[in-house]
Amino acid sequence: MNYIKSSLYGSLIFTALSSNSLAAETIKVGVLHSLSGTMAISETTLKDTMLMLIDQQNAKGGLLGQQIEPVVVDPASDWPLFAEKTRELLTVQDVDVIFGAWTSVSRKSALPVLEELNGLMFYPVQYEGEESSKNVFYTGAAPNQQAIPATDYFLDELGVEKFALLGTDYVYPRTTNNILESYLQSKGVAAADIFVNYTPFGHSDWSKIVSDVVALGADGKKVGVISTINGDANIGFYKELAAAGVSADDIPVVAFSVGEEELSGLDTTNLTGHLAAWNYFQSADTEANNAWVSAWKAKMGEARVTNDPMEAHYIGFNMWVNAVTDAGTTDVDSVRAAMYGQEFPNLTGGTAIMLPNHHLAKPVLIGEIMEDGQFDIISQTAEVEGDAWTDYLVESAVLMSDWKDLGCGMYNTQTQSCVQIKSNY
Repeated sequence: MNYIKSSLYGSLIFTALSSNSLAAETIKVGVLHSLSGTMAISETTLKDTMLMLIDQQNAKGGLLGQQIEPVVVDPASDWPLFAEKTRELLTVQDVDVIFGAWTSVSRKSALPVLEELNGLMFYPVQYEGEESSKNVFYTGAAPNQQAIPATDYFLDELGVEKFALLGTDYVYPRTTNNILESYLQSKGVAAADIFVNYTPFGHSDWSKIVSDVVALGADGKKVGVISTINGDANIGFYKELAAAGVSADDIPVVAFSVGEEELSGLDTTNLTGHLAAWNYFQSADTEANNAWVSAWKAKMGEARVTNDPMEAHYIGFNMWVNAVTDAGTTDVDSVRAAMYGQEFPNLTGGTAIMLPNHHLAKPVLIGEIMEDGQFDIISQTAEVEGDAWTDYLVESAVLMSDWKDLGCGMYNTQTQSCVQIKSNY
């Protein structure tokens, strides 16, 4: 009887140890995207993207001989909760890397925790720049890879003379528009011909704002809208444009946060001709993109679309896998060093390259909305190197980021010294 008890006890210990050993043999990837709240319309797809990428990598044999385990959390479009969930992922869940956030305020909420705990996050969405952290790789567009080229298109191709800068009221639109105001004035656009307006997340009553935009053209000058409106507020904005009878020929809109996912919930009949600027569109006709779109639809359903932040995760995840493979470990410092110079094919053609400033070199695309909610790509550049610090703000023009050789994200080229970065969130 004692022998039976002893054997049973030993068996239980072996099972527990085996279970713990199996748990330790997975590489954990944190997925930090809002699955509820106002940003769920955009971020749920990025969670699904990460799960598909992890499944694909596991099907190839995993990473370093181990399977990858996704750890999904929901910050619920609650910006302070991004900090709490980041801490949970790094301390309780012990993840090796995090892929996540959408809005800049959510990224800035997570940033102090990442830096305190030396975590690593890949951020997949276009942003305002004016930031450089050794703990973040910025795989979305910096202003010089989206906002500036789109503005040039308005000026050079469409002959826009007056600009309405409409944004959601948080750091990304405000900083981006600050850069654009300076850039437009450097191009000879008068300050009086630049209208700036901000609305809260989830804003729904657009009648007055659209009326104000229409009124800008009363003097006969060509008006264009540059939109940094985020989340589900876009639905009301575009509906009001249509209700007011505003076509793209009358007042073109170029959006930086509207892609295929956001348009999939809209009647786009009256939106044809309006524009978006990204580094990727689903309609890109390349072998790699056709395979990606087919795999996505096979897994998620024919109605599900792909978009730019998905490609950013696709590039970032695969670069991370290759960096881990090169380093032979998931250790953050080792992986960071292995990330510099990593290359991976863009889905739109060409090759993305990870720069020492933690930004990618990527092409800039401008697409025109079609009735089916897809984009006709009307302009595409060669790869443009992302710039963490804009040339169009006096205080930033002298700064550069180089984590590889200088070990500094805020290097002053005039004083030739590294400025200590302090998180402003």
